[in-house]
Amino acid sequence: MKFVDEFRDGALARGLAATVAAEADPARDYTLMEFCGGHTHAITRYGLEDLLPRNIRFIHGPGCPVCVLPVGRIDNAIELARRPEVILCSYGDVLRVPASHRTSLQRARAEGADVRMIWSSLDALRIARENPSREVVFLAIGFETTTPPTAVALQQARAEGLANFTVFCNHVLTPAAIQNILESPQLRELGSVPLDGFIGPSHVSAIIGSRPYEYFAEEYQKPVVIAGFEPLDVLQAVLMLVRQINAGRFAVENQYTRAVTREGNLKAQRLVAEVFELRESFEWRGLGEVPYSALRLRPDYAAFDAERRFNIAYHAVPDARSCDCGAILRGLKHPVECKLFATACTPESPIGSCMVSSEGACSAYYSYGRHRAPESPA
Repeated sequence: MKFVDEFRDGALARGLAATVAAEADPARDYTLMEFCGGHTHAITRYGLEDLLPRNIRFIHGPGCPVCVLPVGRIDNAIELARRPEVILCSYGDVLRVPASHRTSLQRARAEGADVRMIWSSLDALRIARENPSREVVFLAIGFETTTPPTAVALQQARAEGLANFTVFCNHVLTPAAIQNILESPQLRELGSVPLDGFIGPSHVSAIIGSRPYEYFAEEYQKPVVIAGFEPLDVLQAVLMLVRQINAGRFAVENQYTRAVTREGNLKAQRLVAEVFELRESFEWRGLGEVPYSALRLRPDYAAFDAERRFNIAYHAVPDARSCDCGAILRGLKHPVECKLFATACTPESPIGSCMVSSEGACSAYYSYGRHRAPESPA
């Protein structure tokens, strides 16, 4: 297959779903977590749950970097943006994430802060060149997919001697989050999410490869299938997981062979290793403090580290009490189980980050009408 349309063929999808139904054991349940928000949107957009038998259940994981950014880090960014000498740059969805006191970077901009939406880390470099008398701070977020472009920007800034450019680094790591989910006290004690397998992220895996997941498959006896983002990708991954579970196997398999290898992108990995190092701990929204789950700038790049230049002190801030975003990110609840979903919390007026991000589970359910009752036939 060469074209996107071929991965959205309805007849092929129904055929794959029928094969899954034929091979799934009706006497057992299959609970599968898709880590990445892109998979969540594919599942909801194309109605994959409706095609599959009822004993196959999708659990939506914390696979959205905007969703897992904790309130305290947004508060830090807003404090930076309100400094008169600062231009704060970041990606679009980040600007709308609610922080303390129902504020956000978007609201701070409306109140006079110089906050700019960018499409690339290189846009932030351009803004720094164009404004030599201002401090340009790039609020960098994302999993392993967006970390290499931030590293490129930092290397370029150092090569040019851009003294007015810094990065507020919030890059986080996928394998650490998966391990946290598997070891979560909520999952062990409550048994709320008896996970049988994982649909592994695609774009992240294009960078880190499939090798890092082999530990989870072996140590926790959970099969992992890395899948692309199209509906046929996800359905084929489900079939591969069902076959592994039926056979009692716990392996890492790669459905997304057109983009992912076992080794991953070695050049990107070397680039990231040159610029970044592990943090001992980092807070994730919904997961809490996760050891060795995020990156910071190496000492060689200290001059470009916003946390050091501006003496940023992080303070944990709890989510809004009424918001179930944390439980949704841990896979303990579905969006429709939150009492604010589609009432007080909508994409136009979000309360939780899961509704803000275009990859958030709540946004997916709302956008594709998964919360609405089916219409009666005419």
